[in-house]
Amino acid sequence: MTDIQRCEIRPGRLVEWTLHPTTVAAATGLSEDSRPPAYVQESHVRTARSVHEDGLFVPTWIGTAFDMPGQVDLDVLHEALRAWTLRHETLRSGFRWVGDEMRRFTLDADDVVLHRQDVGSFSDAATLTRYLQDRFDGAANALTWPNYIYTAVVREDGTSIYMAFDHSNADAYSIYRIAAEVHELYEAGLEGRTVDAPPAASYVDFCASERTDADRIDATHAIVARWREFIGRCDGKLPGFPVDLGLEAGGPLPQQKLMHEMLVDDADAAAFEAYCRPYGGSLVGILAASALVLREIGGHEVYRTVVPLHTRAKSQWSDSVGWYVGGAPIEIPVAQAADFDGALGMVRAALRENRALARMPIARVLRLLGSDFRPTSPDLYSIVSFVDTRAVVGSERWQDLNAYGLIRVSYGDQVCAWTTRLHEGLQFAGRYPDTDIAYKNLRLYVEGLRELIVAVARKESAVRA
Repeated sequence: MTDIQRCEIRPGRLVEWTLHPTTVAAATGLSEDSRPPAYVQESHVRTARSVHEDGLFVPTWIGTAFDMPGQVDLDVLHEALRAWTLRHETLRSGFRWVGDEMRRFTLDADDVVLHRQDVGSFSDAATLTRYLQDRFDGAANALTWPNYIYTAVVREDGTSIYMAFDHSNADAYSIYRIAAEVHELYEAGLEGRTVDAPPAASYVDFCASERTDADRIDATHAIVARWREFIGRCDGKLPGFPVDLGLEAGGPLPQQKLMHEMLVDDADAAAFEAYCRPYGGSLVGILAASALVLREIGGHEVYRTVVPLHTRAKSQWSDSVGWYVGGAPIEIPVAQAADFDGALGMVRAALRENRALARMPIARVLRLLGSDFRPTSPDLYSIVSFVDTRAVVGSERWQDLNAYGLIRVSYGDQVCAWTTRLHEGLQFAGRYPDTDIAYKNLRLYVEGLRELIVAVARKESAVRA
């Protein structure tokens, strides 16, 4: 996980794909699709609109980058990209405003046509990088449709693919799968065959099902009561990163920067995982370590956070592109933890108690709470996320293919931290407000996390020896 400035962009001839103008025109005359937006989609778009009305454009797209070695046949690549697009219904579905309500429309697959354009050659990597970021900001915008774009930088020795999506279309797990799927479709096209794969389940169907379930609860439901108590103990707000970020109360939304590095190698990551396995694995370990390190930095005796958890509860959603993420509130009385093992036990207990709450969209809960959570920032709260990518098809080739997940770093007053288990080890990426104090404290957090993980790993290795 990184930003576009750090994904090794090299000069070359730029080609881009967007939905064809005839496809866009066809969408304007579509009748309403009765399947509503997911709560997370609606919250995301409303937040973007609210921030924009306050006078600030905040790009929040996510994307992917990967290489295709050797001479690439652009006609075959064109068909591979179209086939991939058609596999995922959310990419031909969008929203329009009817008064203050978001209404969905969805194109038939036969109406989806990609438009290919040769933009021209770039001899300077920095110029190309700036162009791509600006292009993605406009083409993968939450407030427009279409809201995604595919590009290729073509060179003699190979081609690099860069794809960007408004977050309403995809989550991290979705973008991790793209490199292998596009490679497979492209190779099949070269060989004149089709890929024998079942259709991916529709995220649009998931949205409708999840929203139907969410609308069955009311303000008296136990889940709402749990969130009400949690937010009450957070002084009526959703939790932020529990250290000083150097921000002025009521000040403008600050620009952000990215911190990005490997935490530990594969050996230490494996030993850390083995140590934490009796408590639930590396996710529990990262949260326990975060609680201890952040207490040392910020002095808070209770660590409160919302843990991002996927909502792909059924296997039918595993291959689907969409935003399958919920959040579970947890409280760790870290001051009562005698050591790392004590913190592990607390995190395990908190996740066991609250994991199921992630299946109820936070936006639905906040609406039922009736509190004023008018979004003024693209992030409702800070996160510490953990994802193990080693089971993702093709992940063992990511280094060779220069494959990355991309996040847009723009504006925000929260800290969003992603710890990713790769075949090579544990990688950290975090975006944070661009202040000296925020940088200093996030630096302390990362170094403390690394030191604790290494100490636990070496302890586990010594036991094994």
